[in-house]
Amino acid sequence: MIVLHVLAPAAFGGLERVVAALAAGHVATGHEVHVAVVLDPEVTRHPFVETLAGGPVVVHELRPPPRAYRRERRAIVDLCRALSPDVVHTHGYRADVVDAPAARRLGIPTVTTVHGFTGGDWRNRLYEALQVRAFRQFDAVVAVSRPLAAQLALRGVPRERLRTVLNAWLPGPPPLPREEACRVLGVPASGRRIGFVGRLTREKGPDVFLEACGRLADATVALSVIGDGRERAELVLLAVARGLAERLTWHGVVPDAARLLRAFDVLAISSRTEGTPMLAFEAMAAGVPLVAAAVGGVPDIVTAEEAILVPPENPDRLAAALDDALHDPGRARRRADAARRRLDAQFAAGPWLAAYEALYRLAMAGRM
Repeated sequence: MIVLHVLAPAAFGGLERVVAALAAGHVATGHEVHVAVVLDPEVTRHPFVETLAGGPVVVHELRPPPRAYRRERRAIVDLCRALSPDVVHTHGYRADVVDAPAARRLGIPTVTTVHGFTGGDWRNRLYEALQVRAFRQFDAVVAVSRPLAAQLALRGVPRERLRTVLNAWLPGPPPLPREEACRVLGVPASGRRIGFVGRLTREKGPDVFLEACGRLADATVALSVIGDGRERAELVLLAVARGLAERLTWHGVVPDAARLLRAFDVLAISSRTEGTPMLAFEAMAAGVPLVAAAVGGVPDIVTAEEAILVPPENPDRLAAALDDALHDPGRARRRADAARRRLDAQFAAGPWLAAYEALYRLAMAGRM
């Protein structure tokens, strides 16, 4: 098949990692895969594009002027006419709402993967409503977790076109040993360290993480935050107010952050909402103990045998779970080992890639 993925990528995130893994995986199984990347005109280099550069996946960079959506659709039409893809697979609200109709205009089957919703202010919720409305026009709509699929069905997505396909783990470069990971991050390898990796936006719960860290039993534990986002300035002030400034390192966006997770004695996922977080897979692959909010697809990935799960937006419970993981490292290690075994047994890339290939063929045959 010829598959064209379309997205407007963020600097980093689970959506971007899923697209990269899908594209690379399907090329490896013999398909021709293209990725159309919609970028702001002033962006000269983008981390997602650099991830795919030089590989077998063909990347097409589109830079329409701001809000020039008709021009963007024309660019997608031109690209589809040049490539003649068998299916167009979109990711994210912009590609779903703006770009997918251009492919349908040419009679090309369209598939979307719903990676989750961020909520937030009225503007984000308006975009979300437009996206959900657009889902009804797709040949297939993929939810990355069972709760997300149920939510989409309640919001009017036709059940006969709705599928649940949990994300999978496609191994990348091996994680670095602790000492080297700490060197790259510029932090000491000695002592104990808790990590947070993700966008600094409300849905990822960085404020919940900081509130929890302010309540830890051991006030000497070092903290690392990898990532950036629009709420960083407010979070820096919150960290100061909670007495964390002296032991907290803000690393910003770090390339290949998944390779550095062994710098942490425990990784915290404090999200308010999730699809199926790729970060959890990365922690499992690195053998890093995981404490996570039980939201979205997280309980589909790990149980109490492999991680400590806590309610979302509950700093007290999160702090207690982090204390538990630090206080009993042997037990935390056993959970991490079990998580690694579960990753290998249940989230291998082969069945995941085959599920998407089968879905593409059903969409192409009009049999959804």
